[in-house]
Amino acid sequence: MVSQGLLFVWPDENGWERAQATKPPRLPDDFDRPEFSTVTIQRDLFYGYDTLMENVSDPSHIDFAHHKVTGRRDRAMPLPFKLESRGPWGFAGSNDGNPRISAKFVAPCYYMNKVEIDAKLPVLGDQKWKIWICSFNIPMAPGKTRSIVCSARNFFQFTMPGPAWWQVVPRWHEHWTSNKVYDGDMIVLQGQEKIFLSKLKEGSADVNKQYSKITFTPTQADRFVLAFRNWLRRHGNSQPEWYGFGDQQLLPSTVLSKRQMLDRFEQHTLKCSSCKGAHTGFQKLRKFLIGAAVAFCATAGIPSEVQFRAVLAGLALLSACLAYVLHQLEQNFVFVDYVHAEID
Repeated sequence: MVSQGLLFVWPDENGWERAQATKPPRLPDDFDRPEFSTVTIQRDLFYGYDTLMENVSDPSHIDFAHHKVTGRRDRAMPLPFKLESRGPWGFAGSNDGNPRISAKFVAPCYYMNKVEIDAKLPVLGDQKWKIWICSFNIPMAPGKTRSIVCSARNFFQFTMPGPAWWQVVPRWHEHWTSNKVYDGDMIVLQGQEKIFLSKLKEGSADVNKQYSKITFTPTQADRFVLAFRNWLRRHGNSQPEWYGFGDQQLLPSTVLSKRQMLDRFEQHTLKCSSCKGAHTGFQKLRKFLIGAAVAFCATAGIPSEVQFRAVLAGLALLSACLAYVLHQLEQNFVFVDYVHAEID
């Protein structure tokens, strides 16, 4: 079933009638309103479903893990969240203040964050900015999860892809920023999974039961993380029910290198029509520029006039420089190292 551009599959070949009678989770109505610009990204991540769900349940990490990408450390503030409802279906809650963050977890895979910001601009005056970050977090195998994030906002629409003639930013360029967000989480969460695995080997039968002892979660900002772990323990069997995977199988995050963990090409580019097309286009243009540089170099000594030689030499140098720049930009589709300590 296709709903709002997303394909939903009922994982039971004998459940056709039930699948037809069940409505898939829907994105908020704001996604269909013209004043909102939207973008969607998908990436396959080498850490578990529970790790990813915990991460999206924790808005307070954004200013630290994504410093100078989507947040800033110097702007971090307490987020006193309150749970408003919970049950087998999931949970919901929010905080008071500016920004106001409302969160809702629809079990087992759908999570919505709504951020409302009261802003005041010099000419436009008071503004009510809204940001939606809705994620579908699909377990694929032990230690591997597919993340589909749909985001929308009603401000600075010209900086996002869209159907309007003035929305000239391509989707692949927006995905560069989104992939930085994934990269900022990847290594931190890889370390978390290694710590949890060591605790399991020490005798902790279920991380969810021992979570408050293994981790330090003293503030109200941790409410949603604890709520998810509590839901997973009470209603989610503590983990997805895997078929065809042995208990002794090593988790990818415990054996993969940093280069493999941050491999954008395999995890995203090959599966994204926009990024795959742009990557191919960049490669073709780079090869053309290299050929042009060689041709200009080869012909630079032919003209007798010094001016023509200088022009051809300059064009050769320019083509070579542009080819190098394109090569560097291509890495945004392939691999970009991420070191938190170097972002200050």
